[in-house]
Amino acid sequence: MSTVVAQSLHVFGLRSHVANNIFFFDEQIIIFPSGNHCVKYNVDQKWQKFIPGSDKSQGMLALSISPNRRYLAISEIVQEKPVITIYELSSIPCRKRKILNNFDFPVQRFISMAFSPDSKYLLTQTSPPESNLVYWLWEKQKVMAIIRTDSQNNAVYQVSFNPQDNTQVCVTGNGMFKLFRFAEGTLKQTNFQRGEPQNYLAHTWVSEDKIIVGTDTGKLFLFESGDQRWETSIMVKEPTSETRNLEVIRESESLIEFPTISSPVPSYEQVMMASNNSQLAMPQVFAIAAYSKGFACAAGPGRVLLFEKMEEKDIYRESREIRIPTDPQSNERSQSDKQDILCMCFSPSEETLVVSTSKNQLYSITMSLTEISKGEPAHFEYLMYPLHSAAITGLATCIRKPFIATCSLDRSVRIWNYESNTLELFKEYQEEAYTVSLHPSGHFVVVGFADKLRLMNLLIDDIRSFKEYSVRGCRECSFSNGGHLFAAVSGNVIHIFATTSLENISNLKGHTGKVRSVVWNADDSKLISCGTDGAVYEWNLSSGKRETECVLKSCSYNCVTVSPDAKIIFAVGSDQTLKEIADSSILREISAFDVVYTAIVISHSGRMMFVGTSVGTIRAMKYPLPLQKEFNEYQAHAGPITKMLLTFDDQFLLTVAEDGCLFTWKVFDKDGRGIKREREVGFAEEVLITKTDMEEKAQIMLELKTRVEELKMENEYQLRLKDMNYSEKIKELTDKFLQEMESLKTKNQVLKTEKEKQDVFHRERIDDLLDKQSQELQDLECCNNQKLLLEYEKYQELQLKSQRMQEEYEKQLRDNDETKSQALEELTEFYEAKLQEKTTLLEEAQEDVRQQLREFEETKKQIEEDEDREIQDIKTKYEKKLRDEKESNLRLKGETGIMRKKFSSLQKEVEERTNDIESLKREQVKLQGVIKSLEKDILGLKREIQERDETIQDKEKRIYDLKKKNQELEKFKFVLDYKIKELKKQIEPREDEIKVMKEQIQEMEAELERFHKQNTQLELNITELWQKLRATDQEMRRERQKERDLEALVRRFKTDLHNCVAYIQEPRLLKEKVRALFEKYVQQADMVEIAGLNTDLQQEYARQREHLERNLATLRKKVVKESELRRTDYVRIMQENVSLIKEINELRRELKFTRSQVYDLEAALKLTKKIRPQDVPETVPSEAMPSIAPTMRLNEQEETGRIIEMQRLEIQRLREQIQEQEQIPGFHPLSVVRLPSLLESEVDFEVQTK
Repeated sequence: MSTVVAQSLHVFGLRSHVANNIFFFDEQIIIFPSGNHCVKYNVDQKWQKFIPGSDKSQGMLALSISPNRRYLAISEIVQEKPVITIYELSSIPCRKRKILNNFDFPVQRFISMAFSPDSKYLLTQTSPPESNLVYWLWEKQKVMAIIRTDSQNNAVYQVSFNPQDNTQVCVTGNGMFKLFRFAEGTLKQTNFQRGEPQNYLAHTWVSEDKIIVGTDTGKLFLFESGDQRWETSIMVKEPTSETRNLEVIRESESLIEFPTISSPVPSYEQVMMASNNSQLAMPQVFAIAAYSKGFACAAGPGRVLLFEKMEEKDIYRESREIRIPTDPQSNERSQSDKQDILCMCFSPSEETLVVSTSKNQLYSITMSLTEISKGEPAHFEYLMYPLHSAAITGLATCIRKPFIATCSLDRSVRIWNYESNTLELFKEYQEEAYTVSLHPSGHFVVVGFADKLRLMNLLIDDIRSFKEYSVRGCRECSFSNGGHLFAAVSGNVIHIFATTSLENISNLKGHTGKVRSVVWNADDSKLISCGTDGAVYEWNLSSGKRETECVLKSCSYNCVTVSPDAKIIFAVGSDQTLKEIADSSILREISAFDVVYTAIVISHSGRMMFVGTSVGTIRAMKYPLPLQKEFNEYQAHAGPITKMLLTFDDQFLLTVAEDGCLFTWKVFDKDGRGIKREREVGFAEEVLITKTDMEEKAQIMLELKTRVEELKMENEYQLRLKDMNYSEKIKELTDKFLQEMESLKTKNQVLKTEKEKQDVFHRERIDDLLDKQSQELQDLECCNNQKLLLEYEKYQELQLKSQRMQEEYEKQLRDNDETKSQALEELTEFYEAKLQEKTTLLEEAQEDVRQQLREFEETKKQIEEDEDREIQDIKTKYEKKLRDEKESNLRLKGETGIMRKKFSSLQKEVEERTNDIESLKREQVKLQGVIKSLEKDILGLKREIQERDETIQDKEKRIYDLKKKNQELEKFKFVLDYKIKELKKQIEPREDEIKVMKEQIQEMEAELERFHKQNTQLELNITELWQKLRATDQEMRRERQKERDLEALVRRFKTDLHNCVAYIQEPRLLKEKVRALFEKYVQQADMVEIAGLNTDLQQEYARQREHLERNLATLRKKVVKESELRRTDYVRIMQENVSLIKEINELRRELKFTRSQVYDLEAALKLTKKIRPQDVPETVPSEAMPSIAPTMRLNEQEETGRIIEMQRLEIQRLREQIQEQEQIPGFHPLSVVRLPSLLESEVDFEVQTK
C-alpha cells in the first residue's frame, strides 16, 4: 500500500434524489447523503463526520434510520448487485454491523426501507418488475416473509411500519395503498382498496391506526384501519403574477424513492415531466411529516403547510404556511424559490423542521417562529449555505487566500473558503459556466461561459465583470502561476491573454480535436495541453511554437499535469492508463485496473500524486510511480470526477464531480519527507470594494449615525418627560397615601373607642342574661317535679289495666283451641269417604283400557298388511320419479351455475352502488352543511339590508335638513360677496410692501454674491503670494549658504596668505608659496567645476520655477472651475429663493383671503345665531372680534421664517377642512358647520404670532 494518505475533511453538496435523504441523529446532528458518503453534520459546531459508502459502490439509493437512532441502513448498488449495509451509529467511528447481500429472490435494487418500532426488523421494497416486499430479521440476516406488492409494474414509492406495531406495514405507490399484517410467517393484506385508484406519492402514520396519504393530484386522505375517514384537496391559488402558486402535500420520515432514469420505476424527473404534460394545474404531494400537533406537508414549489388536528373531530385544518425565500443572487429571482420539497424531518424535540429540495438545497426553520408570524407565511433559512444543484465543471484555487472557486451547469459561480468551510460569494448568470480559474492573489477570477469569456473582480459582496472576450464555448481556462497571463481554450485553439493589458498576445494552434486540459510549468515559460485528438503538446510562450509533442490517436486525453521541474508530463485518458511523457515520447504506462482516469494532479513537492476515476473514487500514489498496484483508493463521489486540485501548500486536496459535490481532503505522506510546507506569510485579509460602494456605505453610515443621534436625543427627551411624569405621579401618590394613612388612623381611633363601648355593653348584657337564666332554671325544676308525680300515678293505673287485659286474652285463646280440634276431626272423616269413591272409579277405568288395547292390536295387524302392499306400489312409483328427478337435477345444476355467476356480478354491482350511495350521502351531508351556512348568510344579509334601509332613511332626513340650511346660507351670499370686494381693496398696499421687500432681498443677494467673488479672488491672491514667498525664502537660504561657504574660503585663503607673507624676504620661497597658493585655490578644474555647478544650479532653479508655474496655472484653472460651479450654485439658490418668495406671496394672499372670509362669516354668524343657535356651538362672541382684528397685523421684519411656516401649516389645515366639507352632498363650500373651527384656529394662530 502507498504511504500517501487522504482524509475527508468537509463536503459541500447534497444528493437530494436518495430516498429519505435527511433525518436527525439527535437535536444538533443531522445525517444526509453527499457524494458517496453519508455525512453527520453538527448544526451548532459546524463539524462534519463521514460514513463512507461500500467499496466499488455505484451510488446510494435509499436510507433509513432506526427509531432508537442506533442503526442506519443504506441501500446501494455494488458491482451491479444490490447491497444493504447497516451501520451502528453509536460507535465512533461508525462501524458496519451487518451486510445483506445474499438473496434467494430476484432483485435489481432496493428503493425504500424502514425499521420496525423496536429496531429488530427491517422492511425493504424492491423495484419493478419484481416489486417484492421483504420482511427481515436483520440481525440474523433472515427473511421472515416476502410478498409481491404489485404485478403491473407500477411504481412503489414508500414503505413504513406502524409506529406501535411490529406486525403492521403500509405500502404506497402508483394506484396502490396496501396494509399488510405479518402473521404465521406470511404477510397478508388487511385492507380492501375501494374507489378509483390514485397515484399515492407519500404517507405517514399519525396514530396507531391512522395514516395520512398524499397523491399527485393534490389530495390528502386519512385512512383508519384501511377505511377512508377524511379527505381534502389542496387547491391551486392564482397569484397576481402569471406564475402559479401551487399548494401540495407530502411526508418526511420515509420519503418516496426517486430511482435513476434507467430504472423502470419513474424517477423524480419523469414524474415532473408527466405532471407538466398532463396536469399542469394539479399540485403533487411529495413529502409529509407527522408531529405531535398534526402533520406538515409540502404544498407546491417552495411551500410547506402545517395542519393541526381539531379537538372535537378526527379532521385536520390548515394552521400555518412556510415558504422558501427568493434568492437575491439568482438571475431569476421569481423562480429561485420554485423548488419541489422532496423530504422533511422534525427534530426529536419538534423544535426544528429541516427540508431538502429538488435543487439539492437544505433549509431549516425554528417551529417557534411559525407561531410568531401569524397571518403571514414564515420563511425557511439555509441550513448551511446555497449548494450546487447540477454537475460541477470547473475548480480553481489561489495562493494568497484560502479560496476555492467552482462553476456548474446550474449557471452559478461560487467562492468557498476551505479554512472556515463557508461560502464566501455566490452569483447566478444567464448562461452555463464551463470553467473557472482564480488569480493567485485571489482578487480576480476568469470564467468561461457558453457565449463569452469573462474576467471578473471578486468584490466584498459581489462578483463583477470588468472585461469580456468573445471566446465562445470556453471549456478550459487557467491563470499562470505568476498571474500575469491566463490561457483560455476555444475548441482546438488556445488563446493567451495578458492580465495587465487585457490583450490577446498569442493564439496557439495545432490540435485537431478539442483541447481538454492545459497546465503551466513552474516559471510560466511553457504551457502543456492535451485533447481528444490524442495529442499532448508543450508550447513555448515566447515564440508561440511547439517544443515537444506526443500523439497517440487511439487515446482521448482527459487531463494533463507536469512535474515541478517541468521535465516529465503525466497524462490520463480513455485507454485506462496513466502515461509518463518526456522528450516527445512515452516513458511508461501504468494500468488503471479497469477504470478510466478522468483527472490527475501532482504535489508541488513532487512526492504525491492523486488521480480521479470515472466511478467517483480517488487514488493516492507516491512518486516515483510503482509498477505494482500500490495505491490507496478512497470512496468520494457518486459520479465521474471532473476536476482535482492541490492547494499551494500541499496540505489539502480538492475534488469535484458530476454529482454536484465539492470535497476537501487532508493529505500527507507517512514518510513525511518535505511534504509539510510552512507558510511564511499568512493568508491575505484584503478585499476589493468599489469607490461607489464605499461612498454609498459611508453615506448610509452617516445617515444612520445622525439617525442614532436623533433617536438618542429623542429617547433622552422622552426619558426626561417620563421621569418628570413619574416623579409627579409619585408625589401625588405619596400625598394621597399620607392622607389615606391619616384618615385610617383617625378611623382606627374611632373604631377603638366604639369597641370599648361595645365591650362594656356586652358584659352588662351577659350578666343580665345569666341572672335571668338561673331564675328560669329554678322555676323549671319545680314544674318538672310536679309533672313527674302525676305521670307516675298514671303509670300505676295503666299497669293494672294491662294485667286485666292479658288474662282476658288467655281465656279467649283456650276457647279457640277447642273449636279448632272439633272442626279438624269433621273434615278428615269427609275426605276419607271421598277417597274410597275415587279408587273404585279408577279400577273401572283400568279395565276399559285393557279392553281397548286388545282391539288396537288386532287393527294394527290388519293395517300393517295393507301398508306393505301399498309400500311396494309406492316404491316402484317413486323409483321412476327419482330417475326423472336426477335428470332434472343435472339440468338444474347447470342453470344454478349460470345463476351464481349472475348473482356474484349483481352482488358486485350492489357493493359498488352501496359505495356510490355512501359517497353521495357524504356529499349530501356536506351540501346540507353548505346550505345551512348559506341560509345563515342570507339571514345575516337580510338583517344587514334592513339596517342599511334604516340608515338610508336617516341619511335622507339629514340631507333634507342640510338642504334647508344651504338655502338659508345662500341668502347671505350676496352680502358676503360685497364685503369680500372691500377686503380685496385692502390687500393691494400689502402687496406693494412685499414687492419692496423682494427688491431689497435681491439687492442683498447680489451684494452677497459680489462679496463671495471678492473673497475667492483674495484667496487666490493670498495663495499665489504665499507660493512666491516660499520660493524667495528658499532662494535666500541658498544664497546665505553660498555666502557662508565663500566666507570660510576667504578665511582659509587669508590664513594661507598670512603664512606666505612670512617669506617676504626670500623671493624664491615666496614665489613657490604663491604658486602653491594659486594651485590650491585657483586650479582650472576647480574653475570648470564651479562654472558647471553654477550652470546646474541655474538649470535646477529654472526647472523648479517652470514646475511651480505649471502648478500655479493648473490651480488657477481649478479655482476658475470652482468659481464657475459656485456661481451656478449661487444662481440656483437665487432661483430657489425667488420661487420661495413667490410661494410666500401666494400664501400671504391666501391668508388674507381666508381672514376676510373669517371676518365675513363671523358677520353672517350673528344673523344665523338668531335663527338656529343649536347648529353653531362654541362660536366666539361678537364683542371679541374687534380685539382680534388688530392682532392680524403682523410684523414681517421680525421672525419672518417662523411666521411663514406657521401660516403654511394653518392654511393646509384649513384646506383639508374645506375639502372634507365640500365632499358632503348638498353642502355649499361656506357651510355653517365649518365656522367655529375656522374661527378658533384663526384665534389660536393670532395668539401664537402675537
